Amino acid sequence: MVKPIRPRFPARLICLLHQPAADGREQPKKSEGNWPTARPPAAELRRGEVSGGHQGGPRGVMAQHIYATTNSGCATPLLSPAPALLQPLLPSRLPRRRTSPMGATGHLALSAAKPRSGRRPCAAVLGEPLPALDDAGLLVHPSADFAARALVSSEQQYREMYQRSIDDPAGFWSEIAEEFYWEQRWDPDEVCSENLDVTKGPIKIEWFRGGKTNICYNAVDRNVESGNGDKIAMYWEGNEPSQDGKLSYSVLLDKVCQLANYLKSVGVGKGDAVVVYLPMLMELPIAMLACARIGAVHSVVFAGFSADALAQRIVDCKPKVVITCNAVKRGQKLIPLKDIVDTSLVESAKNGVDVGICLTYENQSALNKEDTRWKPGRDVWWQDVVPNFPTKCGVEWVDAEDPLFLLYTSGSTGKPKGVLHTTGGYMVYSATTFKHAFDYMPGDVYWCTADCGWITGHSYVTYGPLLNGASVLIFEGAPNYPDPGRCWDIVDKYGVTIFYTAPTLIRSLMRDGTEYVDRYSRKSLRVLGSVGEPINPAAWRWFYDVVGDSRCPISDTWWQTETGGFMITPLPGAWPQKPGSATFPFFGVQPVIVDEKGRELEGECSGYLCIKKSWPGAFRTLYGDKDRYETTYFKPFAGYYFSGDGCSRDKDGYHWLTGRVDDVINVSGHRIGTAEVESSLVSHPKCAEAAVVGIDHEVKGQGIYAFVTLVDGVPYSDDLRKSLVMTVRSQIGAFAAPDKIHWAPGLPKTRSGKIMRRILRKIASRQLDELGDTSTLADPGVVDQLISLSDS
Repeated sequence: MVKPIRPRFPARLICLLHQPAADGREQPKKSEGNWPTARPPAAELRRGEVSGGHQGGPRGVMAQHIYATTNSGCATPLLSPAPALLQPLLPSRLPRRRTSPMGATGHLALSAAKPRSGRRPCAAVLGEPLPALDDAGLLVHPSADFAARALVSSEQQYREMYQRSIDDPAGFWSEIAEEFYWEQRWDPDEVCSENLDVTKGPIKIEWFRGGKTNICYNAVDRNVESGNGDKIAMYWEGNEPSQDGKLSYSVLLDKVCQLANYLKSVGVGKGDAVVVYLPMLMELPIAMLACARIGAVHSVVFAGFSADALAQRIVDCKPKVVITCNAVKRGQKLIPLKDIVDTSLVESAKNGVDVGICLTYENQSALNKEDTRWKPGRDVWWQDVVPNFPTKCGVEWVDAEDPLFLLYTSGSTGKPKGVLHTTGGYMVYSATTFKHAFDYMPGDVYWCTADCGWITGHSYVTYGPLLNGASVLIFEGAPNYPDPGRCWDIVDKYGVTIFYTAPTLIRSLMRDGTEYVDRYSRKSLRVLGSVGEPINPAAWRWFYDVVGDSRCPISDTWWQTETGGFMITPLPGAWPQKPGSATFPFFGVQPVIVDEKGRELEGECSGYLCIKKSWPGAFRTLYGDKDRYETTYFKPFAGYYFSGDGCSRDKDGYHWLTGRVDDVINVSGHRIGTAEVESSLVSHPKCAEAAVVGIDHEVKGQGIYAFVTLVDGVPYSDDLRKSLVMTVRSQIGAFAAPDKIHWAPGLPKTRSGKIMRRILRKIASRQLDELGDTSTLADPGVVDQLISLSDS
């Protein structure tokens, strides 16, 4: 048996230099500062030999930008970029060059500050306000001081690390994985095994198979064993400013072990599912960690989902236990979570899944026990049982490819997809991406505003930060309660240094002006981050200039539930940023942009974003639906993972995400399947048919626009419109409620019955001069009818 690896903590997650050991084997030696210089690319290219194109690129190719610049210098969204993006790109308009895995011609275009035209570009340095004019080619450089302190401090260092991660992925990721504790080491000849080509057999992605580890042990126990037991692991801020709390790593470990022991006592073991339906209490990550400790598979369901949506997830994964709380307050609104769970458990029982235990935490700040509905024999109060269990619990060592969690995400068929992530690769990838994308330092206080019901809360509230020994802030309330200054009050209260949030929240706070921001110091802030959807340049500039006082870099991250961690993201000290661009790929990630026939596009281009070659954090399957897994993600373009997103690459090699290209709408960072909303609308007794499309929304990024055909004889009315919206709210959740109900006597369909959503998107976004040819419709006259009812 291989001797267990117990590396010195804290794990630096850095590339290791090798030196021969006494027995002749090579053993890792830690580098104390930066990553060592890896072998350089096979051929060094001259500075300036770059390619790509988005907002700063030639207008000939990029007429379909998400954002255009007005005469006043303000970035404003164009109404519908996606359809133009997906039209075939003419080869004559696309420069064809030999490219590196990064998509640019073998070189990051950080020399863009020296354009070949000789024109001085619009540029700023961290610490300086941005130029007043909204130049699409603006470059924001890291300051010399920030770069000097950064983990990755230059383009050259990044390039060397990135190139090695592509040339030798097994060696690159193995050396990082060595920094974690493994009860049993993986087979060095089987670090990665993959097939992404459906034409060559079943899709397969495996990393570190044969290695045995436990993510809870690495995230909690190792911090305590290293002497950091007294360090704060979690700060908690409640709905009211007066409500707060904190847990050290030692106390966190005790609470995780107590819950783990309780779960074991009721029969939960390795491979069993546990559904967690909790708000952002500290008990939510505790529940996740307790499941991971004993090898159970947690399925966290966002506590904004309806009873029907929760029941659907319960039926799919068949949990032994559901964990919830009696209620939560969001702002001044009371949400009775236990009532929602009760309804879902009744519904799931009707579908053959009878959950025996509902462990309920009494959230006293929202509702007392006496006022909580109760079912004796099934319902158990957390506070009555969990504290009675021992604070020591053995670790279940699991294989690197054993399941860690299920997380359901919306799909285009109406049935949510159970994304399955495994343990070893996800652990290594979430920790490494967190550390480098945020330039994490041991003294940082980190706050991500996401809920653990989404992937961001898994990777960058719970696992990624704790694996690095970070102090994490968890916020249960609303960001605008009791006033729009709440976020900045929290930043000052806890000395937050890294603040990671969604463009939706940024745009919402922008509408309140700078008054509420300026009331607070925010001097502790060091790095800002954006997640969930592409951030428009205007919001980026406000975030940078107002919130960050022009001194904090912004990590504008692109990734997905399926990827497990960041895929394209700035490294704050390594290269200049462009407002609105996710910039360049993370280590080991090979993004490519392809046309509709799957041909890789080089240089300056727009198309479908795909990934070739696997990475450790990739999901392994859709739970119980391997066919859908392969059909959705790998059949569209054989040999690639298809992200479902559109992307542009500018002349400097920077990546610009342009949104979803399938029938999924991204509302405030929440992916909602159009079919799921349509199904809900049609369930209304007065709705005969519905078609849903996404539209640009000033605050939410995208809004939901529903075309509804009523049953014959039913008149249009505001009451009926409200009733339809409430149907969606009750069946799916408030976040999926349509922003607009558009009455539709009929829908534009082809003769084969296919709804022409392209036309609906144009009508919804008022791009009536871009409807295109409607002569092929079964009833072309329906288009004029829809237009006439636009304002009804």
